[in-house]
Amino acid sequence: MADIEVEFVTVERRFWSGTATMVVAKTTEGEIGIQSGHEPLLGELDAGGTVTVYTDEGKKVAAVQGGFLSVTANKVSILGETAEWSDSIDRAEAERALSEAGDDQAAAAAARGRLRAVEKAGA
Repeated sequence: MADIEVEFVTVERRFWSGTATMVVAKTTEGEIGIQSGHEPLLGELDAGGTVTVYTDEGKKVAAVQGGFLSVTANKVSILGETAEWSDSIDRAEAERALSEAGDDQAAAAAARGRLRAVEKAGA
């Protein structure tokens, strides 16, 4: 399987870059899988979504708070407002944040995204 270049940045920093066999992202239109040779597209990342990067070493799952995804035939560019790898997320803290979010939809979406990332990573 051919690899695709990935550039994953947030507002504050370069989050991750390298090659992947596949990238799966949750957009406002649904979840999409991208491999080398994919049709070009521009998508809006879902608030409280996840991005999973599959590499030869395994998969890495990130909770992402909004942003955009741009795909060309050989590159995926991801610009997230914020991003956090699943292995750095405290599940209990994310569950507490979700229960305390109340009517704050942005806080609830962020907490749900963090929990989804942990679940997708299998942690």
